[in-house]
Amino acid sequence: MLSIITLLLSALMLQPQSLEYSVRGSVVDAQSRRPVAAASVYIPDRGIATVTNEDGTFVIKSDSPISKLGFTHLGYRSLTLDAEEGMKVLLPPMAYPLQEASIISGDPDRIVRAAVDKIKENYPDRDELLRCFYRETIRKRQRYIAVNEAVARMYKHSYAWRSISGDRTALEKSRIIVSQRRRDTLSVVMVGGPNTATTLDVVKNPDIIFNPTDLELYTFKMESPAYIGDRLNFVISVEPAVRADYPLYRGRIYIDRESLAFRRVELSLDMSDPVKATRMMLLRRPAGLRFTPKELSIVASYGPGEDGRMRLDYFRSQMAFNCDWKRRLLATAYTAVSELVVTDKIEPAVQIPRAGQFRSNDVLVDQAPLFLDPDFWKDYNIIEPSESLESASGRLVRQSSK
Repeated sequence: MLSIITLLLSALMLQPQSLEYSVRGSVVDAQSRRPVAAASVYIPDRGIATVTNEDGTFVIKSDSPISKLGFTHLGYRSLTLDAEEGMKVLLPPMAYPLQEASIISGDPDRIVRAAVDKIKENYPDRDELLRCFYRETIRKRQRYIAVNEAVARMYKHSYAWRSISGDRTALEKSRIIVSQRRRDTLSVVMVGGPNTATTLDVVKNPDIIFNPTDLELYTFKMESPAYIGDRLNFVISVEPAVRADYPLYRGRIYIDRESLAFRRVELSLDMSDPVKATRMMLLRRPAGLRFTPKELSIVASYGPGEDGRMRLDYFRSQMAFNCDWKRRLLATAYTAVSELVVTDKIEPAVQIPRAGQFRSNDVLVDQAPLFLDPDFWKDYNIIEPSESLESASGRLVRQSSK
């Protein structure tokens, strides 16, 4: 089982080539004009990418002029447009022909198992080194109490091994913003930082769900199909079929109809047994503190590389829980979110030394002081802060400077 947060009673306390070209813009639904969050934004044939924030805005940087940008998102038609500063992209929803019975026919259990069998064929067969942007935010009720960000390298062994034992991450630079309010001294610390995305790479890590033993614990149901980019995907819902000694998941699996590659996996931990869920989520807590789990969800998205094979390109996890001290009537709600986007590929794919790796039991706020950089935003592709997060960060900065 994976414990990924800890509660502490304490107050929290290598440059790449300069990226002088950038394009900033926003992505909205072409019909509703609402922002499209987590849309993929990339420079075609360059291996450089980012994603939009909750407000649909983005900024993408490069060491050479940017002439074209590509945009894709689940359920929308892919676009390639001329790059322009301040561009507003109208992403058109994708319509698909439901009258084609073959689209929604088939045994979902067999399709999932066939997709598992084709992982070695559909995913990288050689080691790769990737640069990533990572952000974790922690909210107490609706107020941010911590915003932690890092640029990291992620080394991934070939998917042919179906093992994460050789996958490693390492920090390049970081910045940490924390609340200095005395009432926030009960702080939520996320364990694993950017390493969480390698641990919870659902397709590569067979210990999560895609193994013969665990597949027997679930029921699968075919849902309406959906497009990711211009390719149609089977959408299969998953639900626990039995009671197990550990909490199971429910969610949706998106599988490319032609290649049977996993394109997106959305899972939420079953919270029907709070004791089991707590064992999964919580590493440690102060004596006398009560912990009530509310949510643990993960999203792993995979996109095609230049060779057509799928790679992890975006990861998000969200944890929600309540904490209260004994003899107190009201509990405090916390939400912790971690988000990682792969921004570019690094050649050659040199393994990260063991001595310099970010370990699964490391905490970003402990490691970050070694990598702090006042020019954090300058030379990297990042997830543009949303308006609410940006204003919250400003408040935290003012408080910490007092």
